[in-house]
Amino acid sequence: QVQLVESGGGLVQAGGSLRLSCAASGSIFSINAMGWYRQAPGKQRELVATITSSGTTNYVDSVKGRFTISRDNAKNTGYLQMNSLKPEDTAVYYCNADIKRTRFTKTTLYWGQGTQVTVSS
Repeated sequence: QVQLVESGGGLVQAGGSLRLSCAASGSIFSINAMGWYRQAPGKQRELVATITSSGTTNYVDSVKGRFTISRDNAKNTGYLQMNSLKPEDTAVYYCNADIKRTRFTKTTLYWGQGTQVTVSS
């Protein structure tokens, strides 16, 4: 059974930084694309950042220049470094990963449980 465990959320003042981690465990052959989503109170969940298996990244415009998505393939772990945080970044952040469990099977999307990020002004 594959699971994703997120950590690193918390309360931070505006202008501060946090680093979120997403550790995948279980039977894993490879991890293709990974991504981070967030959902603020009363709003729809939005895609924040993605990273491919080769390291190509994409970001929503509102976080460009402030957030950095990365991954450590040896550890089956993804990261979201968040700098210059703003109150509008407050949300529950979710990791997802497209995981291939065996060499010859298709990939399956898995989701983390979410971690709360709160930015005070």
